[in-house]
Amino acid sequence: MSALRRVLGGQDFRRLLIGQGVSGLGDWMATFALMALAWEVTSSTSAVGGILTLRLLPAALGGTVAARVSLRWDRRRTMLATDLLRLGIVAIIPLIAQLWWIYLWAFVLEAASVIFLSARDAAVPELADADDLPTANSLMLGSSFGSIPVGAGAFAVLTLLPFADAGWLASRPHAVVFWIDALTYLVSALLIARMAPLGRTAGSPSTVSDAGRLRDAARIPLVRTVMPAAAAVALGLGALFSLGLSLVREELEASDLEFGVLIAIFGVGAGAGLILVTRLSGPLLGTTRLGTLGMGALVACMSLSPMLWLTYLGAFGFGLAATVALTSGMTALQSGTDDAERGLAFAAFHMVIRMALGLSAAGAGAVGDALDAVRIFDAWTLSGTRLVLLASGILVVASAAAVRSTSGAGQSGGGQ
Repeated sequence: MSALRRVLGGQDFRRLLIGQGVSGLGDWMATFALMALAWEVTSSTSAVGGILTLRLLPAALGGTVAARVSLRWDRRRTMLATDLLRLGIVAIIPLIAQLWWIYLWAFVLEAASVIFLSARDAAVPELADADDLPTANSLMLGSSFGSIPVGAGAFAVLTLLPFADAGWLASRPHAVVFWIDALTYLVSALLIARMAPLGRTAGSPSTVSDAGRLRDAARIPLVRTVMPAAAAVALGLGALFSLGLSLVREELEASDLEFGVLIAIFGVGAGAGLILVTRLSGPLLGTTRLGTLGMGALVACMSLSPMLWLTYLGAFGFGLAATVALTSGMTALQSGTDDAERGLAFAAFHMVIRMALGLSAAGAGAVGDALDAVRIFDAWTLSGTRLVLLASGILVVASAAAVRSTSGAGQSGGGQ
């Protein structure tokens, strides 16, 4: 626990972490609200998947530019400016309940988030010692995953408020959720404003100039090993988030509140995974492989679940397995790359996750809409939603075979 105490002992790190926890809570609330809003406007799983796609597309198109900006500009000011920008964006989203408006601002919101995350990730090494980076990054990851159950629960509760859809708010669905999200960005900005100035570059000029050459990451053996797991986590998340609403509402005949409970249980599982991964020992890549296998198997099982409580159980295990795979893969990258490689490796890591998540969400939603019920082996009749989730789970299981041990660092884990 000494590493945890050292990391949390840094005042500026605590401010950033608290700000990320608060804004992460609002961000998950807004994500669920965007998905629900798209569903209410269109009743289409493709439209729901499109929300994730447009929120993640800027990472594919402009991630390299964002990385260069975060390395050249003062990171504290970059984070402050993008938090204030995101505050304004989410505040105006509910003003027009039309799909084009939702898509436009979902895209712009993620573009600002890409710049913020690039600055944040580059700032962490300035706020924690090199030996404590795995702990620091796990806490940052936890600030995102840990807020999922609270965000989902808050979204579900806010939809039940009597004034949430009354009067002027009736034509602006989920406006209260978006405006609370705007306030969380304000809290984050106020905390960041109290931090000490941060540097503009993470290293030498050559390190900075190479930050955007993401194609060079493929030459790092450990990156090639971890990327399939990162893509698999994103694939499973994209499919589940895109089709989860349809699975709960249409296949299991449940409500928006029960969908919120499903996401909350996923978040609880993710939190349990963050605790578990710090206690595991053995090869990190072996842990990554097992987490990926478990995640894929659980998605496949959830696709066949006939009852809501079984789906809830699968969501808990899925969150746990996904977090174990993701966190152990991140730790392997941190411990198995040198300073010159690490920034490039994590730029590629985040890029792959966002691209895979966006493509998976769009693809799963479109195919789920297009497919009719299919009879399999004269035993099951599966809807398009269930069939796509089953195929996604099988694909994630298969991807685990690509996570193979490599020589060098980053092979052993352990608790804090």
